[in-house]
Amino acid sequence: MSDAIRVLRDAPLQLRNTFGVAATAPLLAEVRDAAALPDLLAHPGFAGQAPLVLGGGSNLLFAADPQMPLVALTGQDVRIVRDEGDVAIVRADAGVQWHGFVMHMLGQGLAGLENLALIPGTVGAAPIQNIGAYGVEVREFVHAVEAYEPATGRTHRLDAASCAFAYRDSVFKHQPDRYIVTAVEFALPRTPSLKLDYAGIGDEIAAMGIASPTPLDVAQAVIAIRRRKLPDPAVLGNAGSFFKNPIVPVALAEALHAQHPTMPVFRGNDADTRKLSAAWFIDACGWKGHRDGDAGVAPSHALVLVNHANASGTQLLDLARRIADSVHTRFGVPIEPEPRIIGAHW
Repeated sequence: MSDAIRVLRDAPLQLRNTFGVAATAPLLAEVRDAAALPDLLAHPGFAGQAPLVLGGGSNLLFAADPQMPLVALTGQDVRIVRDEGDVAIVRADAGVQWHGFVMHMLGQGLAGLENLALIPGTVGAAPIQNIGAYGVEVREFVHAVEAYEPATGRTHRLDAASCAFAYRDSVFKHQPDRYIVTAVEFALPRTPSLKLDYAGIGDEIAAMGIASPTPLDVAQAVIAIRRRKLPDPAVLGNAGSFFKNPIVPVALAEALHAQHPTMPVFRGNDADTRKLSAAWFIDACGWKGHRDGDAGVAPSHALVLVNHANASGTQLLDLARRIADSVHTRFGVPIEPEPRIIGAHW
């Protein structure tokens, strides 16, 4: 087998998922060069199976030990592949740590990703989830995604339209076993168009005493806000926001807002829909700060499920289901998880 591959048997996963949930993989392959994937997937133990691709483990809940083999892409190459003056096309390997990539791009004078600072995970996971925060989604800057298709042995280069991006969604999420994302190309502008009017970014920058912010200033403001609101996974196990904000028809949003005037309402995917705050619903149902043994909800943010020490994935999933049931019972609005659940169905 290629020297770009290292295969581990009975691999412990507790330090490879940000929930800190104990689990064991039958096989885990660390792949430094995506060109070695065909060699790996012909190897006994991997052949004929769709592997689970493990990035930073920040969007997974292991409700049981995975039965499939795991692949972790570890390549770290980042380079400008085309410079168009006002915009640079930057290619990054899937294994590159996301926050480090964002800060590196800002250091190179390339803007756009500043509102996505401090999101855990890897570059390869970003388009799968279409990560978003503070009024920005990564799809706005994805130029293309390189992905290997194990069933055909082909490597594809999908442009942004082919990725079928939607709110926390993409073709890669709809077909989780079809592709292995190996690299992402981003189109990043040198002239920034800052988004400051979401979730207190403008107020944070004003408190910093900055009158004319740069993209780096915006990133620092986002980092400060996130650190205040969200627990550090290195200290308290979590996967960030566990629930997606529900998107509902306008009529339902208006009826709910009439009953609950403090309920936040945002524009949805189009003029006929509205996005509602899952955090507001969960908080209204009294779950913020709730704890059942070591499974709980962060006291600082109702969207964040936490592992206080030794919660199992099953315990966290049970808590999440009870939260969702209570929101649906009280408000008639279903909420769904963001993380991929391994070993159980939602």
